[in-house]
Amino acid sequence: MPQSAIAPRVIWLLAGEASGDVLGAHLMQALHARDPHLIFVGIGGPRMEALGLNSLFPMRDLAVMGLVEVLPRIRQLSQRLNEAVNDVVLRQPDMIVTIDSPGFALRFLKRLRDQNVPKIHYVGPQVWAWHEKRVHSFPELWDRLLCLLPFEVEWFAERGVAVDFVGHPVLQSGADQGDAKRFRLRHGLSAQAPVLILMPGSRRSEVPRLLPVYGKMLSLLKKRLPDICPVLPLSPLVAQTVKAAVAKWPVKPIIVTELHDKHDAFAAAGAALTKSGTSTLELALAHVPMAVAYRVNPVTAFMARRMIKVKYVAMVNLLAGREVVPELLQERCTPEQLADSAYALLTDPALGEAQKNAFDAVMAQLKPEKSDKHNGTPSDAAAEAVLRILNEKSRSAKKDGAAERG
Repeated sequence: MPQSAIAPRVIWLLAGEASGDVLGAHLMQALHARDPHLIFVGIGGPRMEALGLNSLFPMRDLAVMGLVEVLPRIRQLSQRLNEAVNDVVLRQPDMIVTIDSPGFALRFLKRLRDQNVPKIHYVGPQVWAWHEKRVHSFPELWDRLLCLLPFEVEWFAERGVAVDFVGHPVLQSGADQGDAKRFRLRHGLSAQAPVLILMPGSRRSEVPRLLPVYGKMLSLLKKRLPDICPVLPLSPLVAQTVKAAVAKWPVKPIIVTELHDKHDAFAAAGAALTKSGTSTLELALAHVPMAVAYRVNPVTAFMARRMIKVKYVAMVNLLAGREVVPELLQERCTPEQLADSAYALLTDPALGEAQKNAFDAVMAQLKPEKSDKHNGTPSDAAAEAVLRILNEKSRSAKKDGAAERG
């Protein structure tokens, strides 16, 4: 049968937050480079939609984090879950790829256990940090887990989960490709003005926790560094909310939503205060010295501390096996301590250099091995794994069909 007569295969994608949208977009590009006939459906954000995905509903409806923070949204999340499951049942895609967002994705996959569709989950749920018992249900939820962190391969494999290490997509983010001079010219900054990156998060539920602390911190820091220039790189999903919240800050921040402007800001920055997560790896790749600041609802924090089994929350520290960057969490996340950390990083070159040296070793761990089928980028490694499973399942289905006919 000629290629034009073969029905294109459909991949159902689920991304529930900004980082997943970036991952999904890179994956779509890598998959299309290998098979331009693939069709993508499901749920994603602006980057995935720009590549042709018509999202079933706005991705921002799923972007919520925290045990207590989820409670007011349970009804909406349940409705969205039903919509997503029904869409899969009606479409009968050739494969399902869920990307991170374990709170929603794992419930989604559980509802689809009886659907004879190959399934891949992209980004290992951090059950090695807490909730280890949940890992026992994973083998029945998907055919393969694609992990971003090297230590996860052995951890999951020992617990019966089929897993591939595909490398971390931060390596393809371009975070280390910014232009400091361009950023200063664009925003009218002098060459000497100290630039401080402030990253409160990409979820609407987490941003309000850090912004007031950042604002009070700037009041203190401005007394020691009068020309301090704060920069807020934001997801478009939260930009409007943040603009209103920072209107009365003692120092007017520069708000950037474009990726190239964010990376230029990294290049110009002397230090950063950031929430935990992938943002620490972005800053590490860009060689921006940092401290990690994070606050959640006190009840969430209490419950998390009883369950968390790892020594650090910052990914940079986890991978380094030591505290490379300070972690200022909950009661330590105060305006005074944040101001002290930011001032030290901006004025003591030795502190920054020590962090930068550690960053290089961390980044080296995140590279996937090259193969004869891909050039060693994380998205290529992930696409190769997705197509391998898809093709294996297709061949298996053909053999079963032939056996039935025989």
